[in-house]
Formats: sequence, C-alpha cells, structure tokens
Amino acid sequence: MQQGQDTVACHGHHAVLGHRVFDGRRWHDNAAVLMRDGRILGLAAWGEVPNDWPQRRLPDGALLAPGFIDLQVNGGGGILLNDSPTAEGMRAIARAHRRYGTTACLPTMITDSRQQTQAAVAAARKAAGSDGVLGLHLEGPFISPARPGIHRADHIAVPHLSDLDWLADLAGAGRSLVTLAPERLPDGFLSRLAATGIRVSAGHSEATAEVVMRALGDGLAGITHLFNAMPPFAGREPGIVGAAFAEQGLTAGIIVDGIHVDPIAVRAAFAAKGADGMALVTDAMPSVGARLNQFQLMGRTISLHKGRLTAPDGTLAGAHLDMASAVRNAVRLAKLPLDDALRAASLTPARFLGLERERGALICDARGDMVALTPDLDVIRTWVEGEEQCHV
Repeated sequence: MQQGQDTVACHGHHAVLGHRVFDGRRWHDNAAVLMRDGRILGLAAWGEVPNDWPQRRLPDGALLAPGFIDLQVNGGGGILLNDSPTAEGMRAIARAHRRYGTTACLPTMITDSRQQTQAAVAAARKAAGSDGVLGLHLEGPFISPARPGIHRADHIAVPHLSDLDWLADLAGAGRSLVTLAPERLPDGFLSRLAATGIRVSAGHSEATAEVVMRALGDGLAGITHLFNAMPPFAGREPGIVGAAFAEQGLTAGIIVDGIHVDPIAVRAAFAAKGADGMALVTDAMPSVGARLNQFQLMGRTISLHKGRLTAPDGTLAGAHLDMASAVRNAVRLAKLPLDDALRAASLTPARFLGLERERGALICDARGDMVALTPDLDVIRTWVEGEEQCHV
C-alpha cells in the first residue's frame, strides 16, 4: 500500500473499492482508493483496507477513474456564462456538469462586450476554488475576424498593450486561460500575459505555423478546439494544426462529439501528440443537463437537432456534449484506447493548468475527485474531495 503522510486527522477516512481502477496512468485490478479528509492516501489491494474503515464497493465490472476536468464549458443546466457572468452562475454551470463525471472545469466566456467580460473576470476571482470552478476561460475577444465561428463580429477586438492591465486581474482567478489569435498581438503582449501565470491558447485564428512557433517561445501553451476555427492542415501550409502536431509543448483541446471533428482526424491527432498532449473538452452549451431545444446566444436563436447546435445560418454554436460522452466517443468513434481517453479527460488538462499534483490522478495527497463508470462508460457516481455526490 502507498502510504500518505500521517499528519492528517484520523476522522473522515473511507475506501472506495473497484474491480478496475485507473490512477491516471495505469490500471489496477481489485484495488481500493483510500481517502481521509477529502485527500487520497494511496491505493491498496482489497484485503489491505483496514477493517474499521467504511467501504463503498462498486458494482461488478465498474471502473473507477480520476474526475474529469473540462477546460472549455460555455454553459450547462440551462445557464450560459455570457448571460450570467456571476460567481453563482459559474458555480451552477460546474454543478450541472458533475453528473457527467466532471469534477472541475473552466467556465468559458466567449467574445462579448468589455463590460460583460470584465464582470466574468471579477466573478471568477470570487468563484475560483469552489464547486469545481478552477478559474475562467476567456475565449476572445482578441480573436481573428476571419475565423469568428459563432462569436459576434462586433465584439471582436484588436489587442493593445493597455489591455494587459485589466487582463492581469485574471491572474487572481485561480488557474485561468485566454484564447486569442497570436497573429494579431502587438510585440510583448503574449510574453507579458503568460508571465502572469495565465495560460494562453491559440484559437479562432489564421496564424501560420511560423507565427505559432514564435508564440510558443513567448509562452503559448495550448491550442483551442483543434481543427475548428483555424485553417486546415496542408503539406506546404501546416498552420496551427501542423504546429500542434509538431510541438509537444502545446496541449491541444479537442471536441469529440462526432460533429466538430471527424473521428479519423481525432485519431490522427492522438497519434501525433499522444494522450499527454490532447485534452478532451466539451465546448458545452446551456442545453447540456437541461431540457432545452433552443436558447438565445447574444441575439441569435440556437437550435438543437440530432445532437447538433446551430445558429439560423447553420454555423455550429458550441456543442451539446458532456465529458462522459466525450470519453465514450473517443473510444467508440475514434477507436482510442480507454486509458488514453481517460487521461485526456483528466491528467492532461490538470497538467496543462499546473494542477497535476492536486487533480487528474489518484495519487497520494491529491484531492479525492473521482468518477465511477459502467463498462459502457456511463456515469454511476462521482466524488468531490472524497464526498459522494448526489445527482438529481
């Protein structure tokens, strides 16, 4: 048995037992996760669990894995962050995704007015660290008007060095992320933003591979929804996709709903980068966890039909996707190994945010954030800081 430090109080100890336990890297058969006061003490064989510890034994065939971490969540449970840029709005979105195995996330604000954007930053400073809210993902407003996707063109902004003053407030909002178009940045913007500890990703961008390579040297850390809202990969013009494939220092998020990216392209991306360089994201909208067939997105009606969310002109508007479904799709549609799919939903996003000692793996001293899945990868239950969650 892997032992944790004995400085933790003796109360609050318990064990969760599963036939198959994935610790973020490898599988363990007939193993128990030992927890005390919301932290993991280690993994043990069933027979090594102390007799006086409360035990939760999972059903036969169930899988136990680290809780999922979603880097891109626009909404859930009927709530859109752009409409509710408050601390409670962020917490409600995070809670709405918990039933799908997501124990932590970055609520995401797409391109909006400066007032709404700054309200979201202020809200994130209050909400970060509670209810699974890790921080804020600002997807815009400094993106390319040539690749707006569903973002409103009139709110897309040209970045100036003076914008670093209000963006710096995001550094106090947990572990946060900004998606921008690196080709539109003034000199020094990216390096100064990255120096604050804020993660920066390229997305909604026309950047060439050369621009991305230079941005990597200035602190670019990731790629937002790989393949979407960026030029396609070509042999003589590799672009953002080619740079992502070539550079292991870039973590690429990807939407695996069978709509945004062809499953073969998903498999190609994992073959190029491995699960350590790929993070499953949902790009989820308010319809997830709610009985909504339509909702309003900044003046446009978004409709849900056969799993696809679109504006009236057919533009994709986020995804009707949860993390458990993303894991299932990665395995069933893209034919990825289950451990790769699970790692891309947990340890890889945790490492991207610098939280790999806290989250994303069932290791000593990490938080007791876990998800139990059926053999068909449906969620049975989740735990947050060792506490079993009630899903209604």
